[in-house]
Parts: sequence; C-alpha cells; structure tokens
Amino acid sequence: MALAQHLPALQVAVPLMAAPLCAAAGRARLAWPLACLAALATVAIALALLLRVLDEGSVSYAMGGWAAPLGIAYEIDAANALLLVLISAMAAILLPAARGGFDGGGAAHNSGSHNAGPVFALAMLALAGMLGVAVTGDAFNLYVFLEIAALASYALVACGRERAAAAAAFNYLIQGTVGASFILIGIGLVYVMTGTLNMADMAARLAGQQGAAPVQAGLAFILVGAGIKLALFPLHAWLPGAYGSAPPLVAAFLAATATKVGVYILIRFVFGVFGADFSFQHMQIGWVLVPLGLAGAVIGSLIAIGQRDLRRLLAWSSVAQVGYIAAAIGCGNREGLVAAIVHMVNHSLMKGALFLVAAAVVARLGRTGSEEMAGLGRHMPITMACFTVAGLSLIGLPFTVGFVSKWYLVLATIEAGLWPAVAAVVASSLLAIAYLWRVVEAGWFAPAPQGVAAREAPIALLAPMVLLTALCVVFGVATDFTLGIAGRAADALASWP
Repeated sequence: MALAQHLPALQVAVPLMAAPLCAAAGRARLAWPLACLAALATVAIALALLLRVLDEGSVSYAMGGWAAPLGIAYEIDAANALLLVLISAMAAILLPAARGGFDGGGAAHNSGSHNAGPVFALAMLALAGMLGVAVTGDAFNLYVFLEIAALASYALVACGRERAAAAAAFNYLIQGTVGASFILIGIGLVYVMTGTLNMADMAARLAGQQGAAPVQAGLAFILVGAGIKLALFPLHAWLPGAYGSAPPLVAAFLAATATKVGVYILIRFVFGVFGADFSFQHMQIGWVLVPLGLAGAVIGSLIAIGQRDLRRLLAWSSVAQVGYIAAAIGCGNREGLVAAIVHMVNHSLMKGALFLVAAAVVARLGRTGSEEMAGLGRHMPITMACFTVAGLSLIGLPFTVGFVSKWYLVLATIEAGLWPAVAAVVASSLLAIAYLWRVVEAGWFAPAPQGVAAREAPIALLAPMVLLTALCVVFGVATDFTLGIAGRAADALASWP
C-alpha cells in the first residue's frame, strides 16, 4: 500500500534511474534488458494510475510532502493518465525490437554492439522526460521535463547512419529550442499575473484577469511554442528531416510519442489553465488552429505524394495527421476535444506500425526507397500486410481506428458550423489514398528487382509490428475503451454546456 501511494513519482523515477545504469552497462546485452524492464515497469505503473483515476477520480501527489501550491505536485486525471499509458506502452512495445540496434538490426549500422549503453540511456531519458511532462502539475517542471525529453531526442536523431542525420538533429535542436523558449516565456508571463506555477492554481487565479495583456500574450506564446513541438503547419519544418533521417526505431518511437506530448501541452494549457471560454471566445484561437490544421492536412498529404522514400513519406504524413488533431482542438467543442485525444492515441498506433515496417525494410534491404519496396509482398508478406492494414487505417477505412478519429472530427466541425472543413478532411483522406496506394501497388503488384531475396524481419521486430497493426483494428471495432476515456478526459478538462 505504501508503494502504491508513490506511483506518480515512480512513473518518472524508474526510467530516470535506468538511464545511468544503461550508460554504465555499455554493451547491448546488459543495457537492452535494463531498458526493457524499466519500460515494462512504467507501463505497469501507468495502467495502475489509469485504473485508479477511472475508479476514484483525479490523483494528487505532493513531492516531499509539500502540498500545492507551495510545493510541486503531480496531478493525474483521465487526460494525462491516458497519455502516460500511451507513452510507456509504445516504449515497452518498441524497445524489445532494438536488441539488434535502433536501425532494426541492420548490418550497416548496428547500434546494439559495443556503445549501445549511451543510446539506451538516451532512450530512457527521453521516456522519463515525456512521462514527466504528462504527470506534473507544475508549469515550470513541465518545461524542465520537456527539455530533458527534447535533448535526449535530438541526440537519438543524430545517431542515424545517414549523413543527413546530424543536420536533421541540429535543425530539430534549433527549432525545438525556439519552441521550448516560447513556452517558457508564456509560462513566465502567466506567472507574473498569478504568482504561482501550479497549473490548477494558475487556472483559479486567472479568473477575471483574462483582459490583461500579459495573459493574452502568455497564451499566444504557449500556442506558438506548442505548435512547434507538435509540428503544426507551418511550424513543422523540423519533423520531415528528423523522422526521415533518425534510426528507424527512434523514428517509430518519436512519431508515436513526441508530437503527442506537444498536443498534450496545448490541450492542458488551452482547456485546463486558460479555459475554453477565454481561449475560444475571447482570443479566438480556433480561427488559427482550424485553418492551419487543415492546411497542414492537405499540404502534408500533397507533399507525401511526391516522396520516393518510405520514411520521408511517413514523415510528411505525420504533418498531415497532426493537422487533424489541431483542427479538432480548434473546433472548441467537446466532440473536437474527444476527437483530438482519440486521434492522439490512434495515430500513435498507426504510425508506430508503419515506421516499424520501414525499420523491417531497412533491416533486410538497407534502404526504404521505391526500388526496395517493389515486390516486397512476395518476400516479406507479413510486413507488407501490416503496411496495408495500417495504411487503410490512416486513410480512415471503417472498422479501423482512423475512421473513429475522422468521424468524431467531422462531427466536431459540423457542430462548430465549419462545413468547408468537412470537405478539407475528405480531400486530405483522398490524398492519403494516393500516396499510400502507390506503396501498396509497388509492394504487391510490381516485380521485385533481380537478385533481391529479402526475408521477413526478426521476430523481435515483426511481433510489435503485428501487435500495433492488430490494435489498429481492435480499437477500431471495440471503441468503448478509447472513446470512454477520451470523453472523461474532455469532461475533466473543461465544462461543457
């Protein structure tokens, strides 16, 4: 019972303590199991916290026994409990596949050899930082954890074997630092007006001060900073290079988690701190988020059509999918917030599976260009089948998670009276058919190049790919779990008429 009381602190402490142990272990045969065990522990803790929140309501944990707002408190409700499960589960699913290296075990660059310890340590730091962002109820600590996760992510991207990886990591560093700085400035402006860093206390003290210029500027700064972190168009420039050049398993983890942390920050501040009435009625942020989100959905899809490398295609697809989430938030109603939270989860499943396909192709063929995809279904049928199912989910085929997300987004836009947005959602979905079908057609129907005799990836890589692909269908049919929690999260964050 005593241990159960400290689960919020252990959620961050476990991967944080695992990081130096992995670095000291050095070799993959020692660092890899340590990282996997730490990730599994975080999943168990996150699930326990989620069940407790669903049963008892919000959970508060005062660090060092100092009650908020004087002390630093961890606050867990349905919104961040779901994010904790998502981040930790993706780490636990993907890390076992990294035994042979973060390139999926490819011979060209085996990061799982002699210097694997620091790489796994970076993965643990990234995991700890993301979990910390989700669990903390203190605005400044949110910034600190965000920077821990970001610095580790920059280094992980730089581990890519492509020459462009270093440049992509540097670009990611510059733009990520700008985004974090904007968030910090926004927090500072709100602190000036409220005198507190506890986010629940901030929300209470902001009542009646919404007309103050520092409060309005604070929301604007946080909106831009979070927009950079979640890769909202046109603040997305770091994402295609980072995901396209990072080691494939790193790209899979970041695609499934990093932008979702940015989404959470935006949701937490817009609805939980500033309040929906101020954000959407007074500041009218919906007129920023909806057009930019839909523009990102359409433009990201158009650029994805022209990509000849699978990882670059998936990266630009992520820009488009993030656009859906931003547009859903911008609707400013309950259905929109539910759609954003659900798609945050669903996109993690879909994009995690698709980037694992890319990792499998890299592991067997070394590259993910058009030539490597030709005839892939003959040599790697399970891998190609996973791409097909996850791709159909990305398009929004009924009985997949993508359909659930887009259905709620369409409902949100209709309720908000944004009928042109419905057309934009349909158009971007049609564009997704174009860029995904090209890969499916090449994989199943094009002849394989002579001399290519690839085989399926190792089971450690194949198993998580199949699992995530299956979940794209399971949660597309059995929608009560994700939609139920998303509904409770939306109600916990805002009061709806």
